[in-house]
Amino acid sequence: MLEALGSLAAALWAALRPGTVLLGAIVFLLLTDLLNRRRPKNYPPGPPRLPFVGNFFQLDFEQGHLSLQRFVKKYGNLFSLEFGDLPSVVITGLPLIKEVLVYQDQNFVNRPISPIRERVFKKNGLIMSNGHIWKEQRRFSLTALRNFGLGRKSLEERIQEEVAYLIQAIGEEKGQPFNPHFKINNAVSNIICSITFGERFDYQDDQFQELLRLLDEVTYLETTVWCQLYNVFPRIMNFLPGPHQMLFSNWRKLKMFVARVIENHKRDWNPAEARDFIDAYLQETEKHKGNAASSFHEENLIYNTLDLFFAGTETTSTTLRWGLLYMALYPEIQEKVQAEIDKVLGESQQPSTAARESMPYTNAVIHEVQRMGNILPLNVPREVTVDTVLAGYHLPKGTMVLTNLTALHRDPAEWATPDTFNPEHFLENGQFKKREAFLPFSIDCEEIWEHD
Repeated sequence: MLEALGSLAAALWAALRPGTVLLGAIVFLLLTDLLNRRRPKNYPPGPPRLPFVGNFFQLDFEQGHLSLQRFVKKYGNLFSLEFGDLPSVVITGLPLIKEVLVYQDQNFVNRPISPIRERVFKKNGLIMSNGHIWKEQRRFSLTALRNFGLGRKSLEERIQEEVAYLIQAIGEEKGQPFNPHFKINNAVSNIICSITFGERFDYQDDQFQELLRLLDEVTYLETTVWCQLYNVFPRIMNFLPGPHQMLFSNWRKLKMFVARVIENHKRDWNPAEARDFIDAYLQETEKHKGNAASSFHEENLIYNTLDLFFAGTETTSTTLRWGLLYMALYPEIQEKVQAEIDKVLGESQQPSTAARESMPYTNAVIHEVQRMGNILPLNVPREVTVDTVLAGYHLPKGTMVLTNLTALHRDPAEWATPDTFNPEHFLENGQFKKREAFLPFSIDCEEIWEHD
């Protein structure tokens, strides 16, 4: 019997040509992909998808946030996209954004974990963690950063001190043209260093420059096509060379850098006195020792520190560079800002948050820089935590949600001159005016900072 079955199988195999087998395999994979990607009933509309890659190649990788706007015109304020096997929706317009981030926020509270993020950070850190880990780490970090120092230098004093070093570094250029990118990165990162490490670095320090180079490189690499392909096909890309491998190498070096700083802290650590964020975290880790459910451990300290550097350095540095550009492009606005600074602060007084209320024009200019700079064009993505109905459409659990801040900040219904740098957007009768449609760091972040 077995011999007969074996002979039959051999005869069938001999009858099948390699091309037929290949065609059959392709058809099988296409059918499997089609079944896996069936859109649920009443799912938001969107552009046609290609097998396996979805809408991946329909976007401009260098200006993806701009290429999305043509889909808004065609499919409306809520449309769907797919990146590989990840279903996503893009929401546009203040009413829908508020519905997601305010009124139904508990249904959208999670962050999607991309394959790159999972490989580098697992499910830890501050930015993309979820559930119990996110709540524990966020609560501690907000408290630690707010109360940091216990009578030592305040955050404002650290900023003022670093500004003096930055001005000195700019003065060394003696009025000649230069690229301010790394000088601004030096200053911003040094403020984060002083909070997390308890010390600032000289701008010429080799160790510090290596840290900045690695941070700058990972910021660039994560936006490349190769790294986006890794998020779509992680198993295949693991075996291929390319920029994504350099990204993982750089993250390993950054983790080793922070781990060395933590080890140095442990050598002269006084549990009774927290000098910086790392000391405060070590104290918290001691409190939770033996608690298997706790997310406080040294690995998470490394991830949290890297999140503070990655998020804090890039956003602030980029905003400052946009500010320099707009002041150069609009010298008449620059003169008004300088006049207000001279009037309120004079030549001897340091800038401070206390003076903000007395400087409405400068405050308006800073807000307009953030509106036009658009440094988080699609916000940090969210994830649907339970099956949800939004604007009459069904969003299944696990769907990634992108909020279209680009369209919001250029909406002609919200802004008098949406495509022009105009501080008057934030002024009313000469006084600063808050705008509901201004969400450079999303609604939740704005509310956190106002509360704190």
